[in-house]
Amino acid sequence: MRVNEVRTGSLSLPGTDLVRLVIIAVLAILCIATSAASFASGILAIITSQLFFIPIIYAAYVSPRKGLYVAATCSLAYQTIGYFYSFPSPVSLVSITGEAILFIVIAAIIAYFMERIQSGELKYRTVFENSQLGILLFNDADFSIKQSNEKFAAMLNYTVDEVMTKFLLDMFLSPREKSRFLERFGKEKTTSDFETRLAAKDGSSCWVNLSWGQISVGTVSCSVVNINARKLAEKLNNDNMMKYRQLTEGSPTSILIVQNGFIRFANPSFVAFVEYSPAEITGKSLSAFIEPGNLDDFNKFSEKWAQKYPAKHAKEFRFVSKTGEVKVGSLFTNQVIHMGNPATLVNIVDITEKQRLEDQIHKDNERRRGVIVTVAHELRTPLQPILGYLNLLLSDADGFGIKEDTKKILERCLTSVDRERQIINQMLDLSVLESGKLQLTTSTFPLAPLVRNVLDAGEFAAKAELTVNIEDSIQVTGDKERLFSVLDSLLSNAVNFSKPPRKIGIFYRSAVGDRQHHISIRDNGVGIPQDQFSSIFEPFQLADGTVLSRKYERLGLSLSIAKNIVQMHGGSISVESVVNAGSTFTIHLPKEEIHHDA
Repeated sequence: MRVNEVRTGSLSLPGTDLVRLVIIAVLAILCIATSAASFASGILAIITSQLFFIPIIYAAYVSPRKGLYVAATCSLAYQTIGYFYSFPSPVSLVSITGEAILFIVIAAIIAYFMERIQSGELKYRTVFENSQLGILLFNDADFSIKQSNEKFAAMLNYTVDEVMTKFLLDMFLSPREKSRFLERFGKEKTTSDFETRLAAKDGSSCWVNLSWGQISVGTVSCSVVNINARKLAEKLNNDNMMKYRQLTEGSPTSILIVQNGFIRFANPSFVAFVEYSPAEITGKSLSAFIEPGNLDDFNKFSEKWAQKYPAKHAKEFRFVSKTGEVKVGSLFTNQVIHMGNPATLVNIVDITEKQRLEDQIHKDNERRRGVIVTVAHELRTPLQPILGYLNLLLSDADGFGIKEDTKKILERCLTSVDRERQIINQMLDLSVLESGKLQLTTSTFPLAPLVRNVLDAGEFAAKAELTVNIEDSIQVTGDKERLFSVLDSLLSNAVNFSKPPRKIGIFYRSAVGDRQHHISIRDNGVGIPQDQFSSIFEPFQLADGTVLSRKYERLGLSLSIAKNIVQMHGGSISVESVVNAGSTFTIHLPKEEIHHDA
């Protein structure tokens, strides 16, 4: 089960915070132990102080104020150890004091910039509160609603306080609508243009268009557009203009009838949207209101109208109003009969505020990624000499006069530092993947030799009993090096989480006519509860993470990286598992190369 909250007496601690606290504590203890060992042996006393920046920077990033407390604690511990071994040398004591002060200064600098970022987020709460779109934030685990603006509450005739007591799943009109949503949400963590029906307070139906995306661990932002008017308009599809006008006059959605490329009717919402008068709109091409940079895309989109193909999905375009303001509209089309002749019904939803909010969220995410990348690079630099010196000492322990007990401590330190280096590299890989800047180098190659290379490189045959069932004739198309890392990650998980005697199976299947490759890795491990299938692919998440992260010494980055790489190939990863019996992870890759739009 996922640990949502831990209670001790009257105090409660969210499960995520507990995991972070354990990580910080473990890192701090490792740093203290390393420093004590270094001072005791009289070697690396200066370099080991840099290790303390790992828990300090991580704590300051997670919680700026708590990071200062961690920095103060580490500073005190480092001074205590240093003074004990260096007293009464004035030079050593001054140096140790300076390094301890540097801990707090670095934590304060990071805390300052993180608080600046967080204060920037608060500025955009006004957009959230006053947006013309319904907006809500909900928990991706139990779908409890964390926040809602007035627009969404009013849409369903609730107050904001009433909405905050509800679960999103309980607001769907019927079990079928709820099931549709869960299926889409399970497949796509970022989605736009999902039409469904919610139940208003009086039980009546309200058609809405949902768009959602993950904005932080455990939290999803969802924008809600009331499309009741559009749904009603789509059902009319007749040439009775008077009745049509009665329906569309008060609609918040812009509604147009386009015939032979020219606007024949525009409702008041579109008039307000472009700020032109009805006389200035009627008879013009809709392209006249499109921002020049969007014209090529719009012309391709509108060509389908003449072919009588309605748009299956909404398309977003930028419009230029009479005052020169650039606005963003989401277009839907349908074929109708107007005055006895074919025409196109165009619905335009004003998503300008939504777009601005999404742009700001994107900028904030880019800032966060920048902080992570900068910190990871700064951490990786001092780790290299530490690894070098530790390897040097251990390679000739007798020559350096290192006792057996000290050697064991240094070996544990080397293992820990190398683990930190791997974590930092994974953090950098994940940041590059999430930024969308990674480019795949695709080729077609045989699958079986790739699997054999992965098994040999990881020495998996020495760790588990392997069964491989992949024909030599199987060819796949993709980035060979990236798929190597995906297979390596899944096999490492299978071995680490399996119970002796470890039995790992690697299988391939693809029926005749199947357009995908299916590569499965099966283990006999601890298993994963079904309600945690989606969370294990999130960064820093593990099934039963408070136990397994300590036992297997992992932070849960590899599965998230693997998922991103497979998705870049146009594929996916699925999970089947039985607790205490084992798990099967299956990679699904398209047989044809996926070409991404520029």
